[in-house]
Amino acid sequence: MPRHRGNPNWCRPDPLRAPVCLSDFEYQTKTLHLSPDQYVNSAALKDWVCRNKNLKYVPPDLLTAWGLTVKSAG
Repeated sequence: MPRHRGNPNWCRPDPLRAPVCLSDFEYQTKTLHLSPDQYVNSAALKDWVCRNKNLKYVPPDLLTAWGLTVKSAG
């Protein structure tokens, strides 16, 4: 009887490990190497938020801190 080699589950995803998907906001903060307590003081993040606040998710507390409003979808 021949010996089976390799991992028979190589093409099946691991059910215990879900892929980690970051929101665009989280990706931006990771790219800028910011911790949550640095968000309000970051000029680069504020610039990104001003350009994308109507398109991407931005935490409401941060919008309030900067005095920004989002256009309604209606």
